Amino acid sequence: MTAQATSDVNALIAEECENLARLLLAKNRAYGNSALDPVRIFSKADTIEQIKVRLDDKLSRLSRGESAGEDVEQDLLGYLILLRVARRRATEREA
Repeated sequence: MTAQATSDVNALIAEECENLARLLLAKNRAYGNSALDPVRIFSKADTIEQIKVRLDDKLSRLSRGESAGEDVEQDLLGYLILLRVARRRATEREA
């Protein structure tokens, strides 16, 4: 791979990461941090378990080809980042 091709790929990686960050921050503002601090009206599962359930749902839709107009891949990436954030918060609370 040439230096230019590597540079192009690096720029695309950075762009995708920046787009995902913008999406997550916008959704977090819009939904009031509901992924990491849910209101727990019906489900009493802990935050990490709830995010895992959402990941399972997204994977199920992806495997069935039922995206319903969603960008399932981007949603999966977002939930994986939220899972990492939730784990970091849990670790910090334990310390």
